Amino acid sequence: MSGRGGGAGSDLTWSVLREVKCAELEEAADGWGRVSNRADAARDRIEGQFLPGLRDAQKGEAAGAAVGRLRRLGTNFQYIYTECGLLRTTLNSLAHEIKAQQRVLQGALDDAAALKFTVHADGSVTYPAGGEGLVDGKPLAGGTASGVPNPGMVTPSGLVAPNPNAGKAQDIADRVAQAVRTAADADWRYTRILRSLKAEEGLGVPAATWTDAAADAAAVRQAAHNYLKDAIPHDATPAERKEWWAGLTDEQREEYLAVYPDQIGNLDGIPALVRDAANRDNIQLLMGKLEGRDDDESATKLAALREIDRQLRTVPKPGEPPMYLLGIGDQGNGRAIVSYGNPDTARNVAAYVPGLNTSLDYEFAKGDLKRARDTAAAAREIDQASAVITWLGYDAPQSPDGLSSLAVAGTARAETGGRAFNGFMAGVVASNDHDDPHLTAIGHSYGSRTVGAATQQGDGIPGVTDIVLVGSPGLGVDQAEDLGVGSDHVYVGAAENDVVTKLPSKERGVILGIGHALGPAGSLVVDMANRGDEGLWFGRDPASEEFGGRRFGTDAGPPLIGPGGLSSDAHSQYFDPELDSASAGSIALVATGRGHMVQQVQAR
Repeated sequence: MSGRGGGAGSDLTWSVLREVKCAELEEAADGWGRVSNRADAARDRIEGQFLPGLRDAQKGEAAGAAVGRLRRLGTNFQYIYTECGLLRTTLNSLAHEIKAQQRVLQGALDDAAALKFTVHADGSVTYPAGGEGLVDGKPLAGGTASGVPNPGMVTPSGLVAPNPNAGKAQDIADRVAQAVRTAADADWRYTRILRSLKAEEGLGVPAATWTDAAADAAAVRQAAHNYLKDAIPHDATPAERKEWWAGLTDEQREEYLAVYPDQIGNLDGIPALVRDAANRDNIQLLMGKLEGRDDDESATKLAALREIDRQLRTVPKPGEPPMYLLGIGDQGNGRAIVSYGNPDTARNVAAYVPGLNTSLDYEFAKGDLKRARDTAAAAREIDQASAVITWLGYDAPQSPDGLSSLAVAGTARAETGGRAFNGFMAGVVASNDHDDPHLTAIGHSYGSRTVGAATQQGDGIPGVTDIVLVGSPGLGVDQAEDLGVGSDHVYVGAAENDVVTKLPSKERGVILGIGHALGPAGSLVVDMANRGDEGLWFGRDPASEEFGGRRFGTDAGPPLIGPGGLSSDAHSQYFDPELDSASAGSIALVATGRGHMVQQVQAR
């Protein structure tokens, strides 16, 4: 059929449509699928066998050059996998649409044969005499009806043909015309897509090529939405999504991964290995998409994606937790969910929620991911079956220039983030291999407010039995027991010099500037005398005796105003084993279900 498309100007006829062998299109799709799978397997061998083996066995410039070439080869195989997967889905989707119109056509032809009507080559339908004339009672003359591709668009004339066969013939002719027109349109659309699915010459796969691949994927998604998209269970529970995925054939899974890596990779309940595979492809498409833009926001997100991609391609050293990309996206301030250790096979899974000023930027890719990586490394020394996740699945409040009132944060983002976090944790429960895994929620800064909001929704955070709160400006609740896990399972870290943990309550209206770094500009007003008042911006101080949690020891951290000027570093070192070993060690103990071993210190 290819080449016949062109809408109304198409030379497709009903007889050609009837004879199209869709099985041949599907066989071709299978062939491209085999090529895609082989490319994927080759990429896995490069990244899982060749690169680690070369790194462990060889040193020096030659080995470094070989590593670079192998990585480029792996990228090439990834591109082949993506494009061939798109080809397969394009052909299968075309066959799907053509078969649907063949069924419409065949139904019309069968009705014509049953009525002994004649369907001509041009789609018109001749019908015999029938009925009775009002004057002489003789059968009314037959005639020929010409089909209208879109009969609903034709204004009724108000006249009714007296021969009862006329209406039946018109209906048949319209159905034939509609099937031919719809098939011709599909042929035209898919021909354009197939012509665009081609690689540039040469062995390299530069950023521009991935930009083209992103456009290819968008075009295939738009064309194939009736074939695949409607079946993705977005409104189902994570457990139902897991069951849906398990019930698909291998070919169906491969097609979803090729065409909808963004949706499958971010769908809670889908196995971690599948999400990781989808998102490793999706991050390439996202980078290609952002490469074509020149605004500051795109540049910021692109820098983060490049750094995450670099880390994904870095072979972990022996003993280091492997990295899994469980979510990635450019919506809002950006999304990224990264696990160190496989959360499906781990007995202990902890999820860390970052806070104010966190977005998909280079600092997140370096700093926030390191917090989870450091915690995972410490946890795996205690229990190897542990995984720790950085969860940026919501839009954390942003503070322009690092200076603003915390009032801009409000609670709306925490409430929205809490719902998303609960959905993610429900997915962890659904996909985990263990009957009763130990799950921990860790909230830092405004992330603790998000965790607090999650505990107040529905039945609380699914599966979570321990909660860790560090650098918290309050949770929105006044008692540890209100978090739903028991006060003995709520652990609080509050550094002496972390001003965020001493924020005055809303009623006192104090301005506070906090961020990844405060910087020297601007003025900062902090009521350092807020020591006897346990009320913080978002409720009672979690480190207070009245709150009732278990406070663990932390390093005091650098003072707010020191020899080097203004510093918020005390707010950011809770996870760092070198800067705050007491806090980092306590978090690791809780993450492995050993909270009873955490050494408590006096509450405020």
